[in-house]
Amino acid sequence: MRFFSDNAAPAHPKVLEALAGANVLTTAYDGDEWSAKLDGAFSDLFGTDVRALWVTTGTAANCLALAAVCPPHGSILCHEFAHIEQDEAGAPGFFTHGAKLTLLGGEGAKVSPDAVEEACARVRADVHQVQPAALSITNATEYGLAYRPDEVAALGEVAKRRGLGFHMDGARFANAIAFTGCDPADVTWRAGVDVLSFGCVKNGGMNAEALVFFDPAKAEVVPRLRKRSGHLMSKGRYAAAQILALLEGDLWLDNARAANRAATTLADACGSERLVHPVEANELFVRMTPDEAAAIRARGFDFYDWAPGEVRLVTSWDQDMSAVERLAAAIRAL
Repeated sequence: MRFFSDNAAPAHPKVLEALAGANVLTTAYDGDEWSAKLDGAFSDLFGTDVRALWVTTGTAANCLALAAVCPPHGSILCHEFAHIEQDEAGAPGFFTHGAKLTLLGGEGAKVSPDAVEEACARVRADVHQVQPAALSITNATEYGLAYRPDEVAALGEVAKRRGLGFHMDGARFANAIAFTGCDPADVTWRAGVDVLSFGCVKNGGMNAEALVFFDPAKAEVVPRLRKRSGHLMSKGRYAAAQILALLEGDLWLDNARAANRAATTLADACGSERLVHPVEANELFVRMTPDEAAAIRARGFDFYDWAPGEVRLVTSWDQDMSAVERLAAAIRAL
């Protein structure tokens, strides 16, 4: 009855089957048949020609993407609670060889067009200040909110006008799409996004993430950056096979819907008075006193304390719904 993180959830059985299917002697690195299918599979999903590459971690996906759209002397605009700022140990600066993160505010870890405009306007266009070069947003956000297509399009318009590369951290992209029901294209390339980190590990994968470039030309340098940073696996087919398995038959969406349903059940039990943010994906931020949290833990449930008087609950694709119902009942009983 663990509600710590979807990072720790098991790999989906179909992912494990795909790994077994790829367990043959074939071409090394990314010359195998599975890696070769990624471009086509993601092009079909998004309805446009893309360049797709596998990597092993979300941090590598985000930072390789940023290195492709931001020079070492530029700055990356992102929310102050963005994963690239809070949880990646300086990796964006490491991968970009020096790019700066410029932090923005916003409710629920969402970035607004006005915040981007204001941050850009504060910078003098001279050699003494770091010039904005990229914008990075997270969908769903670090507080579980989903961007709607019009919100991303408004940011995309600012990014285009300001000459910013536009990256989307999609560690929980599937959960955002499952919530909004929109076409994945409408919240990415049609809205101006240049590159997406397509999350798999949180959604039934084992150790694979995907980088999806909607402008294939921007991806040309990434294979070399991936090698130079130590992320070119000699048996990349295992990563590609996982990703393809999740895309087949929209398993990626089915998994996200299951996690979202579990989160909605818990949200209903919490009620608006306990929820710090609306529940639009598979994360809940819940007001609980230390005594209340201890009472829930005493009944066998595990989760993180997040802030004073606040806990975080995360549901996964394989969450036992009987455990979810028991947790919901325990919360109602507080």
